[in-house]
Amino acid sequence: MAIDRGRLLERFLQEAREGRAAMENGLVSMESNPAGVETLDAICRAAHTIKGSSRMMKFPQLSSLAHRMEDVLDALKRGDISCDTLVSSLLFRGVDAIGGMLDRIAAGDPQPAPADELCAQLELAARGESGGERDDDTPADAPSGEPSADLRARAAYDDTFRVSAEKIDGLIRLMGEVSATENRSAGTLSCLRRALRLCESLAPAPGGSDATRLDELRGALADAYSSLKHDLLSRETLTRRMLDISLALRTLPLATVFDAFPRAVRDIAVSLGKEVELHVEGGDIELDKIIIEKIGDPLLHMLRNALDHGIETREERLRAGKVEKGALHLSAWLERGSVMILLRDDGRGISMEKIRARALRRNLADRKTLDAMSDDEVREFIFLPGFSTSEFVTDLSGRGVGLDVVRKSIVEDLRGSIRINSREGAGTSFHLRLPMNLALFRLLFVSAGGMEFAFPADAVEEVLTISSDDLVKVVDKKAVRLRNEVIPVEDLADLLSLPRAGTGDEAGMLIAIVSTGKEKLGLSLDGVVNEESAAVKPLPPHLKGIRVISGVTVRGRGKVVAVLSAPCLCAAARESKGPRPVPVEAQAGRAPCVLVVDDSISTREIEKSILEAHGYQVIVVGDGLEALERTSERVFDAIVTDIEMPRLDGFSLTERLREDERHMHTPIIIVTSREREEDRRRGIMVGANAYIVKGAFDQGSLVETIDNLIA
Repeated sequence: MAIDRGRLLERFLQEAREGRAAMENGLVSMESNPAGVETLDAICRAAHTIKGSSRMMKFPQLSSLAHRMEDVLDALKRGDISCDTLVSSLLFRGVDAIGGMLDRIAAGDPQPAPADELCAQLELAARGESGGERDDDTPADAPSGEPSADLRARAAYDDTFRVSAEKIDGLIRLMGEVSATENRSAGTLSCLRRALRLCESLAPAPGGSDATRLDELRGALADAYSSLKHDLLSRETLTRRMLDISLALRTLPLATVFDAFPRAVRDIAVSLGKEVELHVEGGDIELDKIIIEKIGDPLLHMLRNALDHGIETREERLRAGKVEKGALHLSAWLERGSVMILLRDDGRGISMEKIRARALRRNLADRKTLDAMSDDEVREFIFLPGFSTSEFVTDLSGRGVGLDVVRKSIVEDLRGSIRINSREGAGTSFHLRLPMNLALFRLLFVSAGGMEFAFPADAVEEVLTISSDDLVKVVDKKAVRLRNEVIPVEDLADLLSLPRAGTGDEAGMLIAIVSTGKEKLGLSLDGVVNEESAAVKPLPPHLKGIRVISGVTVRGRGKVVAVLSAPCLCAAARESKGPRPVPVEAQAGRAPCVLVVDDSISTREIEKSILEAHGYQVIVVGDGLEALERTSERVFDAIVTDIEMPRLDGFSLTERLREDERHMHTPIIIVTSREREEDRRRGIMVGANAYIVKGAFDQGSLVETIDNLIA
């Protein structure tokens, strides 16, 4: 069930406007009664609610402004500052600015302009410094008169211009059609060549009239063949040049995403209390804009994972004989028509024992099966949804979400591959292989089971012919020994559930060796058709569940050919070893019930909608005392709570629940806008199982966290 954002937005606007009115009324009351503690508390709660709910709804500018106002209000509560005219005026300006932002959001502006100057003045006021009224009569929001950075850039690079992505996509599609036309011309050339050879084979006795006419026909065919061949070669060269230019229009350097990572790594490392240095290479490598836009989040998640799980604390590193500061290396280079990206850390590595223990706990495999699996096979578990070896959950990691999304993004969405190398105590490496563009691919066309298929050419290492005697038995599977490697062999028709075209006992077997990085697989084929460049189109929505097919292409006279995914075929070959136990569903037979505790109506609605969309029963309450009343009536499968709430906060609620024998072991997830490290630590101390910051919250994170904790 899809989340109705329109309904949630309406509720958010209603609640935020009520909060803004409460703040305004409270500020008026404060001017006449500065000592009114209850009034100040009410204003603080309203600002906090607006901050948290706007983060949940992804309005960072509004959240930032409410955050700065909350800082000033907190300073007033502590007595660090007094509510003088300047502070009061700043808070009123903040209330007015919040109202303006809400009006723009209601009018359809997805991201209203930030109030940077006002936020800066509020920040100074919270520290007890002057907010700095402007010395001149220039309005606060007036432009400075300096040319913007964008205009200066245009002046410096007047040889550039904007082209819409839609127009470029149209040009690339057109070039794909031109390429298909060339393929048809090549077929015509082949037919002409056969006709010429046939004429040569029908030569009559010399000297007769038929011989003269046949010589003339042969000469005409030869001239036509030569001319068509020359034209085809020239057009192929021009088309390739046009295509290269077309593709280059839609490329961006990897630096577009790489340049944001040093700051992100620094901020995450500081929040974790670790010292880490990031080394980046290969930012000048260019990729399709679509790929650039899609790899940012997967790479950032892998960086977070390395910082949280991989890099040790200073004390741990010194005990292990390592330098104090951890190291992360992110590099990119070109290889065989693909872009390779390597992310490497010098941390503690991946614990195979922890993965095996977690897999056993989740009933993904029994002990005997796990003991028989290789380390590479065991590492594949970390890509499963909901799988995590972390004992505590935060917004950074431990929810078991992320690496499955990384694999989906890299393998399924971008038609790439991913593999892991790790050694305990010596670090972990993620190796990504990506296509340079998603518009045109070099494809190898093959036949199997009486049908034609295609592989990305860079996924095929080689095609060779072997005899059936060259095959060896490895357990219950066929394999071929190739240059000191034993490579498993599967019949492509069998993997695709197609009838075999041959008997399988031929003297010569055609084998394509496909590679997904470290993993290789031999596929038995009926034949190789051709290798050519072609446009690949995505599958329609109703066919996206066929995971071994990554797209389709059109050949010749409209023939549709499925493009196969080498990584998915390798996975299918692994799974054909035999079924593994199915994971046990949590509390099978009834939907688990979750208690959601939050004083923000819109936040409760978001969380309730997300959980109900995934099959959970949900009960919502507005504060900690009401939550205690509900938990005295029944036992819940999980509890989701905010921290700052009237009457009883989330920390106190968690402590009280842990004292209750019925809820000593109930999963408790804190979802809050507090992101300070001391708050995370307090969450651990009071007994919470997970700590998620609202700013890092998305629709799937809460569900997958609960799935993981109650599994």
